[in-house]
Amino acid sequence: MIKKMRWRVILAAMVAFFLVIALIATLVNVFNYYSVSRRADQTIEFISGYEKRTPPEPKGEELPKEPGGDNLPKEPPMMMPNVEDNYMTRFFVVRVDSDLNVLSASTDFIATVSEESAHQFAEKALSKSADKGYISDYRYSKETVDGNTIIIFLNVSREIQYMRSLRFLTIIVSGVSLLLVFVLVFLLSGRAVRPLARNIEQQKQFITDASHELKTPLTSISTSIDVISMEHGDDEWTENIKSQTKRMSKLVSELVTLSRLDEEKPLPEKKQFSLSDATWEIVDVYKPQAKAQNKSFEADIANEVSVVGDKTAIQQMLSVLLDNAVKYSTENGNIEVKVFKKRNKSVVEVTNSCNYETPPDTKKLFDRFYRPDASRNSDTGGSGVGLSIAKSVVESHGGNIKAICPDGKSMTIKATL
Repeated sequence: MIKKMRWRVILAAMVAFFLVIALIATLVNVFNYYSVSRRADQTIEFISGYEKRTPPEPKGEELPKEPGGDNLPKEPPMMMPNVEDNYMTRFFVVRVDSDLNVLSASTDFIATVSEESAHQFAEKALSKSADKGYISDYRYSKETVDGNTIIIFLNVSREIQYMRSLRFLTIIVSGVSLLLVFVLVFLLSGRAVRPLARNIEQQKQFITDASHELKTPLTSISTSIDVISMEHGDDEWTENIKSQTKRMSKLVSELVTLSRLDEEKPLPEKKQFSLSDATWEIVDVYKPQAKAQNKSFEADIANEVSVVGDKTAIQQMLSVLLDNAVKYSTENGNIEVKVFKKRNKSVVEVTNSCNYETPPDTKKLFDRFYRPDASRNSDTGGSGVGLSIAKSVVESHGGNIKAICPDGKSMTIKATL
């Protein structure tokens, strides 16, 4: 129990830290993305203003040549407020008409893109519905002027590389931080749950000690009332004392059982056994009781259903479920037991008819001393601990148990092992 609680503390702390660091990393990367995009769009605006002022060169016109025969590079356009930015900005521009025919492609201010490549980039940009975006290492922007579309491609390879590096860095930092926090939480969680563990141990020790102390006076009372009955005969008072003594002894025994099941390893010796045979043994005990109360009892138990666990504990769980079904089913009601395999798991289902005006809170049925209504009172001999024992037994076998009562007319307890 303490071990599970410690891991729950660790899990809760790690989930909380993961959500926080994931949020921070996401915000940092999103802010950086929009910041880079905004700066690129501002640069494209300067380029757009320059292109609108500069008419496109006629097709086929060549640049002046120097004696070696190479084209003379154009001077960078002085369009940016920062003079140095004019020398570092690399871009190309493609103009298309309303029929999407390329009118011109200006690649004078970039060295790695040919006119043919510029046409291909333009086709990709035109195929996208967004007026702005990224294609490869370029930020593009589409703008319609005088019926023609101007597409500006700005080289942002350094910015994209920076965004990738920042994303990779945040992932690495987040991963390392998660690992370090896990180590710290793991080391400190033991100290955090220590007072609680000590409290639980003291409670279990108190229950064990109190149970042993109660057994002696209960035995004395039981013996004394038997002597009184032999000497003076039974009457309503002696019968009541016997009944309450028996109920008290059963409650003490159940509390000791719960205390044992709360230990770290409540069932140290688990063996494989036939759940089918174990269930039939318990059914044979409760079937006559149901018949004596004019209640229908049906058993649908598949053959060769086996589990690995403690047979005595499993049969105690089955006894609790069948005892509840017989006690709390309606008059002349129906009781049904099923045992079967489902997806390599063994399932036990106990169903009984009931008559709740409002369906009970099935999650609370397994709480200690919980009673859904006045029908579960001392007259039935119940103490409200039986289903808690059943739950502890199932969970100690790595399974789960739940109650289903959708309409208040039928209650099903399903245990999966």
